[in-house]
Amino acid sequence: MDSPRSESQLWPTITTEAASVRDHQSMATLLGAELLADLQTACGREPGTVCELVHDWTDSDLAAKASEWAVEKPITILVILAVAWVLTRLAKRFIDGAIAELIARRETATTQNERDRLEKADFLPHRAAKRLEQLTQSSERSRQRAVTLNAVLKSLAAGTIWTLALLIALGEVGINLGPLIAGAGIAGVAIGFGAQSLVRDFLAGIFIIIEDQYGVGDVVDVGDAIGTVEAVSMRTTRVRDVHGVLWVVPNGEIRRVGNMSQLWARSVLDIGVAYDTDLDLAMETLKEVADVLWRENLEEATILEEPEVWGVQELGDSAISIRLAVKTDPAEQWATGRLLRKMIKDRFDEVGIEIPFPQTTVHLAHLDSPAPPARQDAGSGRGATSTETT
Repeated sequence: MDSPRSESQLWPTITTEAASVRDHQSMATLLGAELLADLQTACGREPGTVCELVHDWTDSDLAAKASEWAVEKPITILVILAVAWVLTRLAKRFIDGAIAELIARRETATTQNERDRLEKADFLPHRAAKRLEQLTQSSERSRQRAVTLNAVLKSLAAGTIWTLALLIALGEVGINLGPLIAGAGIAGVAIGFGAQSLVRDFLAGIFIIIEDQYGVGDVVDVGDAIGTVEAVSMRTTRVRDVHGVLWVVPNGEIRRVGNMSQLWARSVLDIGVAYDTDLDLAMETLKEVADVLWRENLEEATILEEPEVWGVQELGDSAISIRLAVKTDPAEQWATGRLLRKMIKDRFDEVGIEIPFPQTTVHLAHLDSPAPPARQDAGSGRGATSTETT
């Protein structure tokens, strides 16, 4: 029976086995590094699955490289394009839903109440029909503008998505996008500084359309110009004033808008009467004249509701102002006001109500007549005159 070996006898054997294991590990490491280097030579620093499999099967750099360009990269590009198509469809569907919700919100409670009131009215049916037609046209105009905005937003979304997809696809075929992106960034900064006003005008135009602030045919006050809107684009608004001047206003320069043609308007008249006038009679006369025009229902001066006399507005130097208010169709408040003033003047003449105006009384002192006593602080002298205003 063999006796156990001593520690001195076992140590050389262990040392030899450890060295053999290290040699095997080193060889495996070198072999793996060599294989990885060959794989990276054939398929690049980030080898794809297909290229790696072909390289393992054939051990051919040419076959692996050909499989990468013939199979893997086309498949990757097709996947990128498919994802871009899906994202475009989702973006368009989202925009359609947002625009539909926007159109629904534009049917405000005020508009709906106006429709209900006119539909239930049993007087002046042709007036109610005309008003309903105007509301329908206004709603249709808003829908058309929303459809236009819908098309613009869809184009922007599709352009952005497909541009990103193209850049990613170019990166897949080995084109270095760094200089391209850097150049595009520099160009974007330069264009941004040089075209700030254009971008501001474009964004303001989008919000004008989204919020339906005004449209073609509306009478608006945009600060620099007051008149009728003739055209609205993404960049400018064209307004023609009462003198025929066409104003082209950049949308980005419009800080506030006063629209005088939305749903209804009001003509407010301050009529002056003399201080010795019977105010009750004057207010009754104003109400009578306004009611006559209301019942006549003229095409160019449509009064929507019963006129209101609000009462004494001002105690002026030579007259007492009484305020009359009538609610009219959009953009008809001026014609209605002009017609009312003429009718009021004719009626005041009939009932004897005076419309006062400033008058001047001049007192002359003649040489052969005693002069009126003069105040010491005002001075005295021959030929002095005094004036009195009533």
